[in-house]
Amino acid sequence: MGDQKQKSSSKKEKKAKRESTGGAGDDVAPVKTEYLAPIAKPLADDKLQKKVLKLVKKAAKRKQVKRGVKEVIKAIRKKTKGVCILAGDISPIDVVTPIPVLCEDNDIPYIFVPSKELLGQAGLTKRPTSCMLILPKPVKASSSDDDSEAREFAEGYKEVFNKVQSVQVVY
Repeated sequence: MGDQKQKSSSKKEKKAKRESTGGAGDDVAPVKTEYLAPIAKPLADDKLQKKVLKLVKKAAKRKQVKRGVKEVIKAIRKKTKGVCILAGDISPIDVVTPIPVLCEDNDIPYIFVPSKELLGQAGLTKRPTSCMLILPKPVKASSSDDDSEAREFAEGYKEVFNKVQSVQVVY
């Protein structure tokens, strides 16, 4: 009986610790680069990574995001524009290797972030996410959309779009 009580208290402690650290946009956890895939270029630096994850969080709240390899590839093939965010610690890397090629063919800027856990957390999911496509406009236009919130998202999107485009590797 005492063992069960100890387990429940440890779950409460973990939940409290997780809530006290805040979201992915608040602070970025250091990630060891030894787990990064060799194709994870261009990799976002700390400052850009923080901005990208903040934008992902806003896009997820506004439902302007495509999550996962299958959805992202489908959207890119349908000529959907946006910014593609890829996790750099995916194993096996073959899962996401076609995405940078598709992005380059369709003139979609893409960037790698070090951790799939951070990307999933920023996308407001409990599961790690390998890739996301942030859309410039919502899939379905909603009438209850706040103008100031939409304007703020558009400014953030434009800023991240330009920065990601400027760090692209040119072949």
